[in-house]
Amino acid sequence: MKHLAILGSTGSIGRNVLRVVEEFPDRFSVVALAGGRNIDLLCEQVKRFSPQVAVALDDVSARRLRDKLAPADNVEILYGEQGYKVAATLGSVDQVVSAMVGSAGLLPTLAAIESGKQLALANKESLVMAGELLMQTAREKGVSIIPIDSEHSAIFQSLVGHRRQDLEKILLTASGGPFLEKHGQDPDTISPEMALRHPTWEMGPKITIDSATLMNKGLEVIEARWLFDVSFELIQVVIHPESLIHSMVVYRDGSVIAQLGLPDMRVPIAYALSYPERLSLGVPPPDFFKLGALTFREPDLERFPCLAIAIEACRVGKTYPVVLNAANEVAVRAFLDSRIGIGRIAETIQETMDKHKPVPNPGLSDILSADVWARRVAEESL
Repeated sequence: MKHLAILGSTGSIGRNVLRVVEEFPDRFSVVALAGGRNIDLLCEQVKRFSPQVAVALDDVSARRLRDKLAPADNVEILYGEQGYKVAATLGSVDQVVSAMVGSAGLLPTLAAIESGKQLALANKESLVMAGELLMQTAREKGVSIIPIDSEHSAIFQSLVGHRRQDLEKILLTASGGPFLEKHGQDPDTISPEMALRHPTWEMGPKITIDSATLMNKGLEVIEARWLFDVSFELIQVVIHPESLIHSMVVYRDGSVIAQLGLPDMRVPIAYALSYPERLSLGVPPPDFFKLGALTFREPDLERFPCLAIAIEACRVGKTYPVVLNAANEVAVRAFLDSRIGIGRIAETIQETMDKHKPVPNPGLSDILSADVWARRVAEESL
């Protein structure tokens, strides 16, 4: 029995993690659930999975959760940053699932690693902001990090059993989002509702907008750079609209190892929870006789400037990725609130980064300071 703490249990990844847990009650139990403002859903999860600890976003949300639960539910209710850290470091937890959205996941994820917990990682922003710090800490603590993102899970699977010195290149696939074929469309005519219609994946609103701008792929480049300990020059983004090949690894003899599968997040989640075992999820393989063509193309960096900005931030390093992530979070929120058009997202990020004085070899305090600075400057730019 593996005992889990799930950070971000009410989000898209968190809900899918709990689907896997329900399918295998003899394999997994939930010790801690950490959600956000969706107290109704968090309450349902507490009643269904009976964790020892439940964490809400703030004290108001925690009171609401407490009012909804009965004494018989027997759960300790915490809130805020300290609550998330407690959930991530409980002595009875074997593995932490880091599935919070955005920079809020950094400190709980770092706390989990520092306490020696094995980590199933879906919070890419942690590695974007503090990749060197997290990976160094994981090495010191002997912590294994298994990726949940479908692309990074595919790379992880394609590396297993092969010599790392034979690696030539990582091919990071991207669906291209909802606007891949809409050349010449005025960005000012794109509404949040249009941008949230992803052609293949069901995701939360923030990551769906990041997919529409290809910023998500830029963040994944930075994540892959740290997770697999490769230079950014060895990572190439490939547009693959069918979303069946989740990523590939090229070896120096010309061999390419790819991981294929239907777009179902339960597959990489279950693999991260049960590695090296594979669980029977009832997910069929692709029907290759009905599949038709698989297509690939280079990303258009002029049409998708967010990807270009992210790749440059990865190249330069220092605290630029922190600023990139923070400014993007501010701009995406403004777009979802209909304060700006989608084209203004890249402009806001670039304007913020242009004003930044980067800190080399940043420690945690430098990273957190850069994050606060970037959010303020991005808001001022808006």
